[in-house]
Amino acid sequence: MKKSKLHTLINETWYSKNILTHVLRPLSWLFCGIVVVRRTLYSLKVLKSTRVNVPVIIVGNITVGGTGKTPLVIWIANFLKESGFTPGIVSRGYMGKAKSWPQQVRPDSDPVIVGDEAILISRQTGCPMAVGPDRVAASEALLKYSDCDILVSDDGLQHYALQRDIEVVVIDGERRFGNANCLPAGPLRETLSRLDKADFIVTNGIAGQGEFAMCYSGKVMVDINQPQNKLMLSEFKDRKVHAVSAIGNPQRFFGFLRRQGLDIIEHSFPDHYMYRHSDLEFNDDIPLLMTEKDAVKCQRFHMQNTWYLPVQVEMKKEFGLRLLDKIGGGDG
Repeated sequence: MKKSKLHTLINETWYSKNILTHVLRPLSWLFCGIVVVRRTLYSLKVLKSTRVNVPVIIVGNITVGGTGKTPLVIWIANFLKESGFTPGIVSRGYMGKAKSWPQQVRPDSDPVIVGDEAILISRQTGCPMAVGPDRVAASEALLKYSDCDILVSDDGLQHYALQRDIEVVVIDGERRFGNANCLPAGPLRETLSRLDKADFIVTNGIAGQGEFAMCYSGKVMVDINQPQNKLMLSEFKDRKVHAVSAIGNPQRFFGFLRRQGLDIIEHSFPDHYMYRHSDLEFNDDIPLLMTEKDAVKCQRFHMQNTWYLPVQVEMKKEFGLRLLDKIGGGDG
């Protein structure tokens, strides 16, 4: 397993009880205090926030690491299109190496420049998209060059410079909030009381009271070199495969494959890891399986017998109806 010792230590600290948690707790109190002061300064308009001229939906989380925000952003954008809206999407472009921001994103953009998640979103929604560390600048650039009538922000819950109309907080249903401490003793970016201010809480997995459950479905594997070539995931049942993942919670992907009956060899990398070809050279004929987010960065290697799993989010009808009601209703 190719996972840094630091990454492993962080997860052990955040998602279990140990002595390091107690040692770091004073720093967590300091972090929480800074977060509260910062939010207060925005609410008092001491720090500037900007409202753009269309409604803004923020999809974020209060923990560090992957919770499933990006698949939900894709679902919301496609749902809004079906409901008569013309949505645009903004994101940070995390790990993108662009020399100037914001950047417009297309399905064929370079993930090295704009980040892996941006490419995935653009391909699965077909929506106009702009990325950049400054969400306000990205939003204004997107609205300048497109006819969007609503914006969806992938992450940015704590980016208070951009005013929002609706907040959707996504929770990892397996890991939840870890040890419930703020950084650095725990995974929380803000205290749990922040959830009270959100309009919707969506849980990736089994939902608690007042939460909406989000489920993944995926049954077809796609050839990374020739996307027209597909195999049912069930065809890999009882076969040994290499499983590669560089997402926030790789065990979610590995666990899904195991539940489908696959005999997997795990290869775990940090979230947003930019692969090298050598990372994926296993010198055997065993199939290599990965997530679609990983495939975005690995297509350039032109590897044989390599497949990715597109997943779709499933949400109950009630969530969509309540979202439209909160917006003010759709045209369709």
